[in-house]
Amino acid sequence: MNRKSHSKLWIYFVGLVFATIAAVFLLVTALWVVLYKFQVISVDPHSRHIPILVLLAGSLLIGSAVAVYVGRLIIRPVQNISNAFDELSKGNFEIKVSENERIPEIREMAQRFNAMTYDLSHIETLRNDFVANVSHEFKTPIAAIEGYAMLLQNHKLSDEKYNHYVEKILENSRRLTNLSGNVLMLSKLENQEIILNNKEFRLDEQLRKAVLLLESKWTEKNIEFDMEMPKQIYYGSEQLLYQVWINILDNAIKHSPQDGVICINIRQTDTMLTVTLEDNGDGMSKEVQKHIMEKFYQGDNSHKAEGNGLGLALVKRIVELCKGTITVESEPGKGATFSVSLPKKK
Repeated sequence: MNRKSHSKLWIYFVGLVFATIAAVFLLVTALWVVLYKFQVISVDPHSRHIPILVLLAGSLLIGSAVAVYVGRLIIRPVQNISNAFDELSKGNFEIKVSENERIPEIREMAQRFNAMTYDLSHIETLRNDFVANVSHEFKTPIAAIEGYAMLLQNHKLSDEKYNHYVEKILENSRRLTNLSGNVLMLSKLENQEIILNNKEFRLDEQLRKAVLLLESKWTEKNIEFDMEMPKQIYYGSEQLLYQVWINILDNAIKHSPQDGVICINIRQTDTMLTVTLEDNGDGMSKEVQKHIMEKFYQGDNSHKAEGNGLGLALVKRIVELCKGTITVESEPGKGATFSVSLPKKK
């Protein structure tokens, strides 16, 4: 860390200490003169300068000791934090300051500064990762579209190949549309703290609509649904919660085996209601569960081409905005259970 040897803070502090000492010395000297004049004391301050000089030397010595001690106790750590802020402003998020200070307020300030730099370093890492991941996710379908478009320039293609290439272009175009929509929505939600346009709606009917919307995907795998969903009125954002069920169901269908079963249940207490979606698919390890809600994280490479790793990150953010929680329980080969708990309107 760069130390400023002639810190203005030190100059102000030392000047204040010695100005105080000089004022006290003059006050004591004036009091001495007054007391001698009224014959309270017998030592004439004008006849002997040695006591005054001793008093002055003692004052300077005590003042120097106080300046050094208090300076080390207060000024030095404050100056270190000030210098650390200079480094932070230059983009050095690895800077740290000592937390071993005697004064509780300064120790707390140092702890908060270190916590702030830690958070900023992680935010910077996440930002860089986000930019890199977005670039990669956009680059892959764009390259595919370009490649298949070049193949279509061959006028001797059979109808079968022509249709296949067109389908691939459309597939990657849809993937780009979905990716850009998810990125924009996630960016908007991350900068949003309050949900507007809340209203009452049938949560059980919304879940049924989400299942019907994905009918083409689950019929292809011949998946059955076991649903226990009593009539449930919920007050919240119908549009955002619809995205939650679509993303979780799509994920469950994606990982379910042929002829699989997906269970959907609604449970409630006096203050909370919980929606549980369970599949009997391939499941996931504990390590995957730790990161499954992170942006662009895809624990299963075999399904990487089917998604972009933003669906569950969107789900997590929406549930947070609804003041709820989402948990996942899973074991490899034993499926996964997603539980979304939402507070009921009081």
